[in-house]
Amino acid sequence: MQIGIFAKTFPGGDPTTVLRAVKAAGYDCCQYNMACSGLAPVPAVVSDDVVDALRTAAQETGVKLAALSATFNMIHPSTEEQRKGLNGLATLAMVAKACSIPIVTLCTGSRNAADQWAHHPDNRKSEAWADLLNAMTRAVILAEEHDIVLGVEPEHGNVVYDAAAARRLLDELKSPHVKIVFDPANLIANETGAEQDKIISLAWDLLHKDVVMVHAKDKDGNGRNVAAGTGIVDLKAATSKMPRQLPLITHGLDAVDAARVATHLRTL
Repeated sequence: MQIGIFAKTFPGGDPTTVLRAVKAAGYDCCQYNMACSGLAPVPAVVSDDVVDALRTAAQETGVKLAALSATFNMIHPSTEEQRKGLNGLATLAMVAKACSIPIVTLCTGSRNAADQWAHHPDNRKSEAWADLLNAMTRAVILAEEHDIVLGVEPEHGNVVYDAAAARRLLDELKSPHVKIVFDPANLIANETGAEQDKIISLAWDLLHKDVVMVHAKDKDGNGRNVAAGTGIVDLKAATSKMPRQLPLITHGLDAVDAARVATHLRTL
């Protein structure tokens, strides 16, 4: 499998510097973030010079750009914020096409205006689902135009909060341009052993045909992110259920731990 890491794990606002660090730590690919080019994560505008610099850095370092982060709050309570996010997604879709990045990752969002990953009771209401479908329908148009895949990641605090909600979204959209980023750590609370395996196995059963990337994040018993291999997530069992070779992208770690985690992931 391709072993990768969130590029923004490493400091710097220059893509060559960041991708050299990715390579030096032992990774084949990365999920890129425009913060690594000195911009906002979802910028309104990206110049041709910035695109050229990213493309050149990937070629010179040999690091494959497996995905591009475009996470914004798709169901923000402010429709203006939703509009700004979609405009930023349009910009990043153009960047992805220009740099041959196949996947653009999304956060389905929360009614929590302060934190797009934080739970809000209104996330489960029909109005939130309707807003998500509206935003995703617009996002699909962009994906079709630029021939990219939108990677949706189920997260407990979001409107798509588990594998069943992700399956519902896929079935309602019926688009080949919408796929799943599978993160085992997001699917469990603090379950371990057979209970954890049951949750993750069910998620694979529901989603395996539509998974395009797997995240290798770990967490401790209190829900805090930790370096892969040091928490409660059985990544060996979870990745053994991967139906085919997919990019395995780690995050939620410090740069100092990156090389050790790369070695660990290659043992899975």
